[in-house]
Amino acid sequence: MSTIQQSDLQAYCLGVAQAAKTAAGRLALASGAQKDQWLTSSARLLRERSAQILAANAQDLAAAPGFGLSDAQVDRLRLTSARIEGIAAALEEIAMLRDPVGEIIESCLRPNGLEVSKVRVPLGVVFFIYESRPNVTADAAAICVKSGNAVILRGGKEAAHSSRVIVELLTEAAARHGLPAEAVQLVATADRDAVGHFLSLPEYIDVAIPRGGESLIRRVAAEAKMPVIKHFTGNCHVYVDASADLDMAETLTVNAKCQRMGVCNACESLLVHRKAAQEFLPRIGAALQQRGVELRGDEATCTLVAGAKPATEEDYYAEYLGPVISVKVVESLDQAIAHINQYGSHHTDAVVTGDLAAARKFTRCVDSSAVMVNASTRFNDGGEFGLGAEIGISTDRFHARGPCGLKELTTYKYVVFGEGQVRT
Repeated sequence: MSTIQQSDLQAYCLGVAQAAKTAAGRLALASGAQKDQWLTSSARLLRERSAQILAANAQDLAAAPGFGLSDAQVDRLRLTSARIEGIAAALEEIAMLRDPVGEIIESCLRPNGLEVSKVRVPLGVVFFIYESRPNVTADAAAICVKSGNAVILRGGKEAAHSSRVIVELLTEAAARHGLPAEAVQLVATADRDAVGHFLSLPEYIDVAIPRGGESLIRRVAAEAKMPVIKHFTGNCHVYVDASADLDMAETLTVNAKCQRMGVCNACESLLVHRKAAQEFLPRIGAALQQRGVELRGDEATCTLVAGAKPATEEDYYAEYLGPVISVKVVESLDQAIAHINQYGSHHTDAVVTGDLAAARKFTRCVDSSAVMVNASTRFNDGGEFGLGAEIGISTDRFHARGPCGLKELTTYKYVVFGEGQVRT
């Protein structure tokens, strides 16, 4: 990313936001066919120019040691021919999704003859701040434009070269299909102050979406003058009820914790009903320890699981994003629900039970964006829920909750047709 003089930074950010607002107005008039043609053309360009993308990515990889990236972070940054093909295929999959813009959510004919419709419309301009993953650049652009929104992309500096080439190709494809070039803009500076400038422009930017570490998300939530779609942490729970099938409970817990530990929908806390603890805790403890997971539990857990360490109060609030899990034995379903609502982050929580009444109570009373019954927390994902692409997960109640796909990047307006009616 280029360096912009501080005196010009505010003007630069304002110009980008104004251009995005103008582009959003044009996108609102674009047809679904135009947007889908843009997506398929973009996919074709990504394949045709893969050598150019790989060369840019090589620059990012060469600079990675200077940014202190871990091996896992470098792997997320790295592009290969197969990964570029995956990015292109994802754009084509989004093109096949139904365009939400213009959908009539509901309508009615009033006694006075007025036809009242609730119609889905774009949010407008999205300011998206995200981590250093080049595939996210393409995914976010695709889902925003498909849903009729212009997007300002503020990616991590570590992927600056890769993201720039990807956006250039998306912009080239947009021009071919009559879409505004400014529908997708990549912020051209790594200056952290730019984020603050964009967050102070609610007259041009309609929503901010931060995706990254908790400190970034809290900064955006604190500074933004516009609504923010977000989640802070993913302290997700699995509760093993008294009636649970313990083979199922073991399989689900291991998957929820170990299938991929560094993601927001991985299990970080395990609750076990006392009636199941005597049999279940030793076996799940061994299964997790075999996979390198450290257990931190209450007194009952430490008694039943060799090698378990005493848990602190902070452990039950923690999002570890790694090989540690907190464990607690509870006396009842109600105690499990109370624990989750107190210590959880309202992200994803699961119950393993053979009792339908217990399952229904859990789903009604646990206050989370997604509640699973006899299924892994890892399924809280836009693709797994059939939404296609997602731009993130929200734990808020307004305006979106859970995985945010195309529809979650829209709002609605009422459209009323009459024949000269007046109110008396």
